[in-house]
Amino acid sequence: MSSEICQLQVFFFPFMAHGHMIPTVEMAKLFGTRGVKTSIITTPANAPLFANPIQRSNDLGIDMDLKIIKFPYVEAGLPEGCENVDATTNSTDPIKSMELTIKIFKATAMLQEPLEQLLRECRPDCLVADVFFPWATDSAAKFGIPRLVFHGTGFFSLCTIVCMTMYEPHKQVSSESEPFVVPGLPGDIKLTRKQLPAMVKSDNETVLTKLLKDSKESELKSYGVVVNSFYELESAYADYYRNVLGRKAWHIGPLSLCNRNLEDKACRGKQSSIDENECLKWLNFKKQDSVVYICFGSVANFNSDQLMELAMGLEASGQEFIWVVRKDKKDEGGNEEDWLPEGFEKRMEGKGLIIRGWAPQVLILEHEAVGGFVTHCGWNSTLEGVTAGVPMVAWPVSAEQFYNEKLVTQVLKIGVSVGVQQWARLVGDFVKRDAIEKAVKEIMVGDRAGEMRIRAKELGEMARRAIEKEGSSYSDLNALIDELRLSRNSSK
Repeated sequence: MSSEICQLQVFFFPFMAHGHMIPTVEMAKLFGTRGVKTSIITTPANAPLFANPIQRSNDLGIDMDLKIIKFPYVEAGLPEGCENVDATTNSTDPIKSMELTIKIFKATAMLQEPLEQLLRECRPDCLVADVFFPWATDSAAKFGIPRLVFHGTGFFSLCTIVCMTMYEPHKQVSSESEPFVVPGLPGDIKLTRKQLPAMVKSDNETVLTKLLKDSKESELKSYGVVVNSFYELESAYADYYRNVLGRKAWHIGPLSLCNRNLEDKACRGKQSSIDENECLKWLNFKKQDSVVYICFGSVANFNSDQLMELAMGLEASGQEFIWVVRKDKKDEGGNEEDWLPEGFEKRMEGKGLIIRGWAPQVLILEHEAVGGFVTHCGWNSTLEGVTAGVPMVAWPVSAEQFYNEKLVTQVLKIGVSVGVQQWARLVGDFVKRDAIEKAVKEIMVGDRAGEMRIRAKELGEMARRAIEKEGSSYSDLNALIDELRLSRNSSK
């Protein structure tokens, strides 16, 4: 029998947002290193984001390609080419942003027919589809194809989400700020209603609450869940998810570690706004663990007042920094922006580096000069911080980020909270400069900084061991691929 006939074929279908697409292409690459033929399904406007990583993977002998399906932006009432959630968050107008986001979610439901056409034609052995495509389980089942769910978060948050749904503790408190313990969840984890996603608290059915409900039902019918995490990081929650909640799941991360060379690490997601060599050269002149890195991902969009406060907090902390901001200069004349204190960049010359746009985050975090990370606690960033072995300042904004904050500060004890209490889609609570200064100092030079750094570095070493031969994630991925092969052979 030829190797082509024996080769397992897996399709990957990420949601249209950078935080979902980046780990998915890395997951496809990881499967490819085990001899699996992998294909990524996406839409025309998102296709260029996958072209380079796929080409680089092919150059390494990994069998990966792209399948493109049409995105119904006209039918959904979206502007031409608006096929990615990140494009909807450029506006600081939360209402306009939410309207566009809801239209994108509605449009994704129209992708069911073209996906089924693709599955009918190609008949892959497995479909790994994003959690935001709940209909994908039934679509795959029509052709006898097992569907795996990818959430893009870790076991701790997955367990928290299930426990919140089962027990609804937020309905038992008398105010938005009264703490409650998440029932059933190991670790005595406390939250408030303020910190919960809007769709968790809502009693009215909306596009997003229906999507959440459908996703939960779809997951229970699916073949199982693939998780971008490693067992040693959150073992109590991996065990709880599988053994107590009875969910079938495989931990195969950290996915970012599949990138071994400088180019792969530098070119994740969009084109970087700074030359990676220039960035690394700047860091090379700094002492070990002396620089704090500040970045809030591709969705959070702080207003000028908050950015001004952050700049003043950073300056007051006295720490060297790299700060990634989602803003361009207001004019080509080089005038300073309204979100920076007067003369800030001149005063910070040599001490602080501002990157406007997209940064080579993994490369920066891995550099020995970086000793701390101010993060929005998106799961990709959180896991990249863990993998790099740096303590974190947790500044959650939306999604499941308040859950991830609890993991970092209470369970792993490798970070501190900046003090945000209110879940919001884009902007979030206003955090004052004093709180920012205090939190940055705490992870960089505070009394507990050394202890947090030792623990963070230990976790970083565990992360790297997990993906090496015989490591926990290496073994779990092999087990999953073996199971898919058995499933394929038994169905023929």
